[in-house]
Amino acid sequence: MTVGTQVQQTLAGLKSAQASFETFALQTDNQQAKQMYQQTAQQTQQIQQEEPQYNQNQQQQQQKQ
Repeated sequence: MTVGTQVQQTLAGLKSAQASFETFALQTDNQQAKQMYQQTAQQTQQIQQEEPQYNQNQQQQQQKQ
């Protein structure tokens, strides 16, 4: 498995986790938990944006469209 493939798998996992946190935030009535889930979702998004290889892949996909 190449490093690029590992990065893609890790980023896919982060996207999945982010989606789960956003879903949990919508489903809970506990305001403290809601805030925690929202903050954690934002943190996972920031991690994705900080990965240069992810940014390159995103730009390449947008150019293909």
